Amino acid sequence: MLLANRRGGYHFLMGIDPYSCGVVADPGYEVVHATMRAPLPWREGFEKIDSHLREIGRPRHALCGVELRSPTPYSMEGFIEFNVGYCDLVQSWDLYVGDLNPVARTNVAPADSPPAAPVLHGFSYTAPEMQDAPMTFVVAGAAELREAALDEDDIIRRGESGPDALREKAGHVIGIMESRLHGLGASWELVTAIDVYTVFLLEGLLEDSVLPKIGVAGRHGLCWSRARPPVRGLDFEMDMRGVRSEVKL
Repeated sequence: MLLANRRGGYHFLMGIDPYSCGVVADPGYEVVHATMRAPLPWREGFEKIDSHLREIGRPRHALCGVELRSPTPYSMEGFIEFNVGYCDLVQSWDLYVGDLNPVARTNVAPADSPPAAPVLHGFSYTAPEMQDAPMTFVVAGAAELREAALDEDDIIRRGESGPDALREKAGHVIGIMESRLHGLGASWELVTAIDVYTVFLLEGLLEDSVLPKIGVAGRHGLCWSRARPPVRGLDFEMDMRGVRSEVKL
């Protein structure tokens, strides 16, 4: 169910404490996606977000998506511990809607040239736009967990990385992406960027498990990052967005 974040100019799909499952701009607003030219330690990154939003005359509440990069996948306990500090910062910005965190998030661990500590890779925010502008949105990152919860027992084919297991994992993840996309009221025709995060890019994996689902969105291609999901034991993650404006900071 879509929930309103009127202070931010967007609606969001309820997720779990650290993040929502996705966001969609309200009429009169668009989602703008920003990528850092040089990643910053994530807390410094939030200072950069704050500075950028002030420069363009937008409130902190406009922040609707965060992309983090970690040195290595966490244990489940370590990831939960990191999320406590992350949620504390988001709450200190007064971004919660009631008891819910509306900000979408992706957090992955690069396999090559990883950062020394968690960093901000990019973020999304809302900005004023024409009333009749196309829908813009962000679908939060998801890996092969059966439920929207942080429980190792819910990992699909845990400990397996053979072709059949990876196809099942990828198929599950693309199913989550499609469910969230439709939950936002969007469609594949509106997707402008699809990110895939895995170190196991086997021949035929995307052709069998991802491309048949995305249909016309495939005209934009897929962006593959050789990276791991944020928790040990997970092997395949995706996120998506449909935006008109991309900036580098």
